[in-house]
Amino acid sequence: MKVALTIAGSDSGGGAGIQADLKTFHAFGVFGTSAITAITVQNTLGVAAFHAVPPDIVRGQIHAVAGDLAPAACKSGMLASRELVETVAEAIRAERLGNYVLDPVMVATSGDRLLAGDAEASILEHLLPLCALVTPNLHEAGILTGRSVRDEAGMRAAAAALVRAGAGAALVKGGHLEGDAVVNLLFDGDRFTAWRTRRIDSRSTHGTGCTLSAAITAGLALGRPLADATDIALEWVHRAIEAAPGLGAGHGPLNHLIAPRSQPRPPATSAAG
Repeated sequence: MKVALTIAGSDSGGGAGIQADLKTFHAFGVFGTSAITAITVQNTLGVAAFHAVPPDIVRGQIHAVAGDLAPAACKSGMLASRELVETVAEAIRAERLGNYVLDPVMVATSGDRLLAGDAEASILEHLLPLCALVTPNLHEAGILTGRSVRDEAGMRAAAAALVRAGAGAALVKGGHLEGDAVVNLLFDGDRFTAWRTRRIDSRSTHGTGCTLSAAITAGLALGRPLADATDIALEWVHRAIEAAPGLGAGHGPLNHLIAPRSQPRPPATSAAG
């Protein structure tokens, strides 16, 4: 059985963060391990507070997992502070963790801030050059690249800029674009691949970004090529939103219990960069 590692915050509401990542790994048949970076006080209505875990404890968790369970892939989510960003970067280098997916969690679905302002530049400097894939939404892509990202052309420019800045590949998520279709755009340094899916009218979107990056991480752990892992993950998240249980009074969780496809769909729209 393949092992994956998530380095992220704990969501007391169970829909995002460590909880969503471990549920996702399980759904994909991958053994999940974790390094908790923060404890949040939250539910579907929002984040009331969070407490960052001391950097040495985060480093210790990563070392303990890597030294015994040998993750085939790993991801990071909520890192909260500049100190934790730098600690995680050092640990990824020291433990030689490959297939690293960087989900630059900055703001929760509820709009609550989850990353200190001085940590944004640190992500660019320390984590981006280590990742096989970075998965920002439009807002995060704009912060990381210093440009407005409001349409598909902006997504292409942002993805290319992130790869030039050191990422192995960039998946810019277009869930916040206007219109009836959701566009997700992958750039691997050579080619752009776009997925267009029907927008689902649902308030059950809490943890979507965490879940998607975890699903891609699981695919990489299983040895799938990046584009195939991304395709299977996107299709699974779409169905998980459709099948959401409708829990909570705010942005509810997805349904992590549905089974993923075993094979990618026919190739999505692709073009040379």
